[in-house]
Amino acid sequence: MIQISDKRQCCGCGACMNACPNGCITMRADKEGFLYPEIEKQRCMDCGLCERVCPVIQVSADIPFEQNAYVVQIKDEKIRRESTSGGSFSAIAEYVLSRNGIVFGASYDRNFKVLHTKAESRSEMSKFRNSKYVQSDTGTTFRQVQQSLEEGRWVCYSGTPCQIEGLKAFLRKEYEKLITVDVVCRAVPSPLVWGKYVEMQKEKFGSDISNIMFRDKYYGYKYSTMTVKDRTGKSVYAFGIDTDPMLRAFFSNICDRPSCYDCKFKKRYRVSDFTIWDCYPVYDFDKALDDDKGTTRVLVHTEKGNTVFNEIRENLRYTVVSPDKLTKGFREMFESVEENAERTAFFADASRMSGKALFNKYYPETLKVKLERTVRIFCYHTGIYSVVKRTAKRILKR
Repeated sequence: MIQISDKRQCCGCGACMNACPNGCITMRADKEGFLYPEIEKQRCMDCGLCERVCPVIQVSADIPFEQNAYVVQIKDEKIRRESTSGGSFSAIAEYVLSRNGIVFGASYDRNFKVLHTKAESRSEMSKFRNSKYVQSDTGTTFRQVQQSLEEGRWVCYSGTPCQIEGLKAFLRKEYEKLITVDVVCRAVPSPLVWGKYVEMQKEKFGSDISNIMFRDKYYGYKYSTMTVKDRTGKSVYAFGIDTDPMLRAFFSNICDRPSCYDCKFKKRYRVSDFTIWDCYPVYDFDKALDDDKGTTRVLVHTEKGNTVFNEIRENLRYTVVSPDKLTKGFREMFESVEENAERTAFFADASRMSGKALFNKYYPETLKVKLERTVRIFCYHTGIYSVVKRTAKRILKR
């Protein structure tokens, strides 16, 4: 029987719940909004399957093997515009859809709760595009994946590294028609805190909100914004990492899942077919791709992944790079975030305060914040933003 005595030892992937043959495990939110397994002990058969499929207990080793690496842009400009970076996931997913397959990824429900859902057509794929910096509820999607694979269908599943290891552990065998894509993850913020943010935005703009985009290219890829859109699709709010309180909370590591401070999945050699993440410094790889519209770094781990990439390459602009160069210096792939000293106080306030009061207390829009935003926007509009950003990074490295 799985026991969670230390919350740093549970990533909330839901593999144990999906695997339980007696259905006695339920994923329930704690006071911080994170999901953990709750076991109905009187019904438990003590078969140990929940422990055997737990990716934290059975974490895979970081053992080197041959990889291929690329920087990628999908040629479909509409898809790239809607995507967080270069649209590589959409290209991979369409390979599966073209074979009458099914795709799973993170999307919003009508209340902007983040959960894993499925898509079986190209028109449904837009719900998966754009990042969602919130712990996603995978629900029963692991079981749905297994059922689809057993029916002989192609399946593509995208998620955080812990979710992908959880899925693979749950399945307990390899499937020829399963394509897995993990997205390099800094950490996952609390659904409770995200709910407070949504509450705050609805208070400001009413319930007439059609979308909230964590990484919109309102100004451009290199200065992306948290953007709120109304029912007509018009952007009524677009603020970057310097100003938006949810982004500031995320990047200050104050609202992350406890396991993210000691992540077991920060490694280069992964169980997925593809690892994808941002490529802000695209100029270091191919200056011809540096158009500020979004580029993805793609690391291919398997022969199956190589086969898929070769099949979709005609839909991509890409450059072949060294896997060592692609991953060098990218801390989010290898290092856990450091816990913010104010985390305990922040969550205590989150449980009792309104969203507006919470974010105004911890992330107020001070004169300094307004000045930084003004400078960033000025640099962007004058065409020097990228140069200033590169120069600052070089100075900081020294």
